[in-house]
Amino acid sequence: MKDSFGRRINYLRISVTDRCNLRCRYCMPEEGVAAVSHEDILRFDEIERLACIFAGLGVNRIRLTGGEPLVRRDLPQLAARIKAIPGINFLGLTTNGILLPQHARQLWEAGVDGLNISLDTADPKRYAHLTRRDEWVQAWAGLQSALALPFPSIKLNCVLSTDSLSADWLGVIELARKLPVEVRLIEWMPMSGENGQTALRGDEALVMIEQRYGALTPLGQRMEGGPAHQYKIEGFVGAIGIIPAMSQHFCASCNRIRLTAVGALKLCLFYDAGISLRSLLRSGADDRAIAGAIQTALAEKPEGHQGTVVRSGDCAACGMYQIGG
Repeated sequence: MKDSFGRRINYLRISVTDRCNLRCRYCMPEEGVAAVSHEDILRFDEIERLACIFAGLGVNRIRLTGGEPLVRRDLPQLAARIKAIPGINFLGLTTNGILLPQHARQLWEAGVDGLNISLDTADPKRYAHLTRRDEWVQAWAGLQSALALPFPSIKLNCVLSTDSLSADWLGVIELARKLPVEVRLIEWMPMSGENGQTALRGDEALVMIEQRYGALTPLGQRMEGGPAHQYKIEGFVGAIGIIPAMSQHFCASCNRIRLTAVGALKLCLFYDAGISLRSLLRSGADDRAIAGAIQTALAEKPEGHQGTVVRSGDCAACGMYQIGG
């Protein structure tokens, strides 16, 4: 499956819920948001059916996101159903880790290949400040639960937001000294009209890392699974990844599309262009018609973004908590 610019689209991110048990400052208002009605959220059988259609079109990598995906009841069962789809050779999950103590083993048994755990600081007090919730103990237990199982890949996602301090993300990097994880520093993406110029850039963070730890060994850029520039620090068990989403756009090699929790096909993180696949599902369209609609919509995938949200009208999913990043 290719878009109008010849890019091969093989990676689908599926948001299973807009709800979350944290209120991270760069993602969700402190008071929370009005929850989407249960009837409007895609059912598991609808998600599975769409995943099968996407697999038939060439998608071989799927990531489950939210909100926080593990607040969706029986999420490991959905993971198992998706991993069993012919053609899907990688299934990932992005989570804040708080519910991993209860679900990590089920996810591994379901065939999840990689966990991305959001962790923006290693300091419990700063964690409470950044997330507006005192859940550090549970988040740390979740990471330990994941490490106790043989997941092929465990990454720690750390956002370089305007609220984060250098001590926050440097503390997360320090975890890779003894833990077999890849710490990924992600440039903050302003999704609600904020001024993104004040946030730390990936190259600036890299300079600070080298000042502390010495020269880094580049491991290259692994585009199949993501846009991170990877590095090794001498003496560290884990690795470091930099995702320069704002300062160095990787649009030319973008291989992903997104499905929101309400079934909207989102073609670019910064654009609301797309179509409602839920409407097609519930109007009785067959798989061939839905596949055709997906391919037609893909022609509208933008060539690139300028780091600001572009809306053609009322956006059904604009907040990061709705899109899943």
